[in-house]
Amino acid sequence: MTKTVGIFIYDHFQLLDASGPITAFEIANEAVPGAYRLKIMSVRGGMITSSSGLAVESAAVSEVERPDTVVVVGGSGGPKAEVCPDSMGYLRKCAAEVRHLCSVCSGAFLLAAAGVLEGRRVTTHWRLAEELQKRYPRLKVEVDRIYVRDGSIWTSGGVSAGIDLALALIADDLGEDIARQVAQDMVVYYRRPGGQSQFSALAQLSGEESAFSSLLEWTRGHLSERLTVEQMADHMAMSPRNFSRAFARAIGVSPAKAVERLRMEAARERVENSQDPIEQVASATGFGDPERMRRAFIRAFGQPPQALRRARLRT
Repeated sequence: MTKTVGIFIYDHFQLLDASGPITAFEIANEAVPGAYRLKIMSVRGGMITSSSGLAVESAAVSEVERPDTVVVVGGSGGPKAEVCPDSMGYLRKCAAEVRHLCSVCSGAFLLAAAGVLEGRRVTTHWRLAEELQKRYPRLKVEVDRIYVRDGSIWTSGGVSAGIDLALALIADDLGEDIARQVAQDMVVYYRRPGGQSQFSALAQLSGEESAFSSLLEWTRGHLSERLTVEQMADHMAMSPRNFSRAFARAIGVSPAKAVERLRMEAARERVENSQDPIEQVASATGFGDPERMRRAFIRAFGQPPQALRRARLRT
């Protein structure tokens, strides 16, 4: 059965927020003909100008038969859309009728303004997360998630995260194999888990290119090993003492702390997005002892691994 996916836009919407998911669904249609019917929608229809100045043709929401899924995009025109009674009324109607109501980037502000996110776990672009939480304190904003699914509501982070959201929706509808094929055709990662950070520990530690960037990349690929300071210093052809000083000066944390951050990121991804036993995750990410990993999780996330996994399984 063909599912209608409506992309909801407004004046000065962000073009990539719309075109990323559109392309993913388009390619899914090539793999499974007739899987999706795409509709670009706005309140009144007609040509809608994006924030880049490019305009696209849209259908009026009143002309679109009830969609299966609605994706609300972000953009600099969002604040005006938030106070548009017709836009808010339509989104409230969607919340009651459609199977999936989604947002990309600052599109979450429109859903919040419509009152459909109350008490839910949500995300948005990491730069906007604090503002979203402040304006709507009853939301549970997860600051840097790629996307968050809470029942029928799906919210995603900034711009390219809309592609990850679309891939997750495609996997939900058509299966992992089709979603993987779409990702391959789009030449994007298949697929960043929703629980993955919008900015990785590796990128945060590396910052601008430094002498230790290649070491950090190598470290991430060897997390299951012991990774002593001596081993890392040897990789850089430095003495352990000089290495530790230079590393801390360049990266801002000790080698041991950097390794732990990389391990924490890798472990959380596997805990939340796989069914691997906790003992296996601890071994694969270098914690070794599950109890050691549990203590690290409580320090970093305030919860043990099992609690994070249960929270994801409920969504």
